[in-house]
Amino acid sequence: MPALRIERLATKLIGPISFDVAPGECLALMGASGAGKSLLLRAIVDLDPSTGNVTLGLHARDDMPASEWRKLVAFVPAESGWWGDRVRDHFPSNCDATELIGKMGLAGSIEWEVSRLSTGERQRLALARALCRKPQALLVDEPTASLDDCATRLVEDLIRECCREGMALVLVTHDRLQAERMAKRLLRMSEGRIDRPSENVP
Repeated sequence: MPALRIERLATKLIGPISFDVAPGECLALMGASGAGKSLLLRAIVDLDPSTGNVTLGLHARDDMPASEWRKLVAFVPAESGWWGDRVRDHFPSNCDATELIGKMGLAGSIEWEVSRLSTGERQRLALARALCRKPQALLVDEPTASLDDCATRLVEDLIRECCREGMALVLVTHDRLQAERMAKRLLRMSEGRIDRPSENVP
């Protein structure tokens, strides 16, 4: 799979920011609340107006409709959107998500009503929903913030599997121990900028 490249990406509130994520690499992004981490992910997937260049291999973000770009670079926000009554309504009809949902410890939940889902269950199902579209890069914002230790391990195992398959992955986390478990490198944000060169994570 291709590398994700961010070149002088900027919005009114963040940047300019530049970094690369290699195929199969998990890059952790840390910083205080309000540092701009979520805004950076939104800009990468073209949810907010920005300048600069974002590419995935030979694919350039600005050369295609945002909806097509987001099929290549998936974004799982900290609070995902749910618009239908049932979980099934939020998954593509041509996607069999049974295996992915099972890996999240939620076998059978495709038939559940959304109203019965806890915050943590919604987080896990949003990750499965993003992955069933088979993106080539993945951006995840605090994917385990509402999860217990068991569910956290399931999510981390799935993220590791994505990396083994060659996906470029950016993980926003406030948990330094999680960054050490998951990432090869760590970037820190402060006041909308990357405030120091990337750190290699032990």
